[in-house]
Amino acid sequence: MVLQEAEPFYFHRGPMGVLLLHGFSGSPAEMRLLGEVLSAQGFTVLAIRLPGHGTVPEDLERATAGDWLAAAMDGYAILASDESVKRIAVAGHSMGALLALKLASMRQVSHVISVSAPFFIRKERGVDLLPPREKAKGLFLPKKQPRLPGIPVRCLAGYAVMPLLAVHELLDLKESAREALPKVEAPLLVLQGEKDHTVQTGSAQYIADHAASATRRVVLLPRAGHRVLLGIEREKAFSEIIGFLQSEGTNGK
Repeated sequence: MVLQEAEPFYFHRGPMGVLLLHGFSGSPAEMRLLGEVLSAQGFTVLAIRLPGHGTVPEDLERATAGDWLAAAMDGYAILASDESVKRIAVAGHSMGALLALKLASMRQVSHVISVSAPFFIRKERGVDLLPPREKAKGLFLPKKQPRLPGIPVRCLAGYAVMPLLAVHELLDLKESAREALPKVEAPLLVLQGEKDHTVQTGSAQYIADHAASATRRVVLLPRAGHRVLLGIEREKAFSEIIGFLQSEGTNGK
């Protein structure tokens, strides 16, 4: 059974489609505020629910990086099958940003937007202490729930714990996305909060330095944490995203 507010959403508006990809252990709910803003600006928006998310944590334990990438490709195909959609951009948060970059290396996208992509994870997150894959099954770690004042409950559907077996899949996806960066040619926007307690700030410049995009922009948000799209500087992030989608060229692989 899908959690309340964790369902995918599709806002059909103008000829430019934007595929939104949520983060690890989250759901489309965390992308809803951005989706509503983009829709109000005339963009067609699709936010998918990635496999294992928005139900129970045990489902996430059974999901793989391949499942998540296949779902992102299916979301792209849905937008591509809409005859009124002429161009497709992809935007992702955290794990969704890894998927967005990977997808941009495989499909023709007009723009790619990476928010809080975890290429370099802070040591205090304990990734070095992750048990081996063969010993991680059945182990779940409580998640810290950040304080997000002013954010409606409908945007917070997600898990309170994370399965450690799925963390291994996340790390596999990170390496796959790292290898794909030189094939990312679409105009690129990278957003990163400087108060992110999960991702090192240098991850943002790493993406820009290793992508093949002729147009690339890195925006560091000094007051933002990991959940940029729900945090204190979300309006700044939305403005950057809208301006990027409206102004940059549309040639991309």
